[in-house]
Amino acid sequence: QVQLMESGGGSVQAGGSLRLSCVASHATAAMGWFRQAAGKKREKVAVISMAGTTSYGDSVKGRFTISTENFKNTMSLQMDNLVPDDTAMYYCAADPLYRELEAGRATYWGQGTQVTVSS
Repeated sequence: QVQLMESGGGSVQAGGSLRLSCVASHATAAMGWFRQAAGKKREKVAVISMAGTTSYGDSVKGRFTISTENFKNTMSLQMDNLVPDDTAMYYCAADPLYRELEAGRATYWGQGTQVTVSS
C-alpha cells in the first residue's frame, strides 16, 4: 500500500504561480497529477516515470512542469501562468505501471489539494 500526501495548493490571481508537492510512502514506477473541476470529468495534468519520461495534458503544456526527487518518492508540479480554468481539486496519483497512469488509471490516490485561480 502506497500512501500519498499532497501539499501546496491555494489561491492565486491569473498569471501567478503555485507549486504542488506529493510525498509517497514508497517509491513507485510512476507518479502524476490529475485534477477535477466542479461539474467536470477528472483529467490528466502530468505524469512522470521513474526513468524521467513525462506526459502532459494539452491544456497545461508549456505552463506546468512535473519533476521528481529524493529517490523518486517526492514529486512536484510547478504551475506557471495560471488561468481561471486551472481552478480544480488536484490529486496526486501513483501506479506501478507508467502506461496505466498515463491512461488515467491509478492504483493509489491522495486526498487532493484545492487550487483556485481568480481573474
